Amino acid sequence: MTANDPDARWLLADLGGTNVRFALADPRAARPLHDHSVHRYKVRDFARFSDAARRYAEDVGRPLPAQAVVAAAGPVDADGVRMTNHPWQLDRAGLAAALGLRRLRLVNDFVALAACVPLLADDEVDLLPGPAQPSPPVPGMPRVAVVIGPGTGLGMAGLVIDGHGRTTVLPTEAGHAGIAPADAVEDDLLQRLRARFGGRVSRERLISGPGLQLLHAVLHGMKHDEIEAASAPAPEAIVQAADAGDAAAGRTLDRFCGLLADACGDMVLALGAWDGVWLAGSLPLSLRSRLDAPAFRQRFEAKGRFAEVMRRVPLRQILHPLPGLLGAAALAQQAAADDPA
Repeated sequence: MTANDPDARWLLADLGGTNVRFALADPRAARPLHDHSVHRYKVRDFARFSDAARRYAEDVGRPLPAQAVVAAAGPVDADGVRMTNHPWQLDRAGLAAALGLRRLRLVNDFVALAACVPLLADDEVDLLPGPAQPSPPVPGMPRVAVVIGPGTGLGMAGLVIDGHGRTTVLPTEAGHAGIAPADAVEDDLLQRLRARFGGRVSRERLISGPGLQLLHAVLHGMKHDEIEAASAPAPEAIVQAADAGDAAAGRTLDRFCGLLADACGDMVLALGAWDGVWLAGSLPLSLRSRLDAPAFRQRFEAKGRFAEVMRRVPLRQILHPLPGLLGAAALAQQAAADDPA
């Protein structure tokens, strides 16, 4: 293929519960993502994913490539993916046929997010309080990290790096694991939510954008039969109110960050992710002052007999504005290297 051969390009898509972002990538480049090619659309404006992809082709004024990486917020199986927070269903064979794709890699959105980590430049990562580097790896054992991001839902994935620098992403649905209270306030909080939603309360129920709204509603007087995320201010409004000095909003964010820190620590223990935690997404970025506060690190480390081990685990924040697309580009690089035909 020549440098200008359009067949070298890959279509990228980062599909969440609210937005879908498209871009183009050249897997032969060290920085494969074409930043200028990015377009964002509301998923509610389209009946099907393929309709949004065709709109993208119209907007960029060129045909879609014959190969694609689609990262979607939902569990992926051999047939495709059913979105967790949106009614779209992506059928692998049907999607490839609808868009004329010769190669299609369909992955969970947090597989792509984790895959971006090796491509991040120094200025696209920020270190949170704690150690700057993890403990040295055990000889012969891979390094393991975890990527976590609360958004429309709560995504979590593991990242394994072997001794040769090769990466493997471990997809999880750990955002749907149960949540554990840490004090009397959270005991009461979970009792009220169990009564409202029928028994079980997952991490995503509270550690997400809608979860922040729900948390605010429950903490500040919402009656049992009125508890709904939509009845509270939007997440960005809660953050803005707290930044302006609103005490109730501030307490909500402090509790939210505590729950997030606890989930981060649990994932480190579950995966043996001693190489650290990478926080992703616009919501954590808006909470940076609270993530820098001692309380966040303290809750992260509060793991009983493993507290000393947790003190050696670094926390980092991803600053790249499009980490899902960057990770999709990394996966396109990997696919092109494995099968250059």
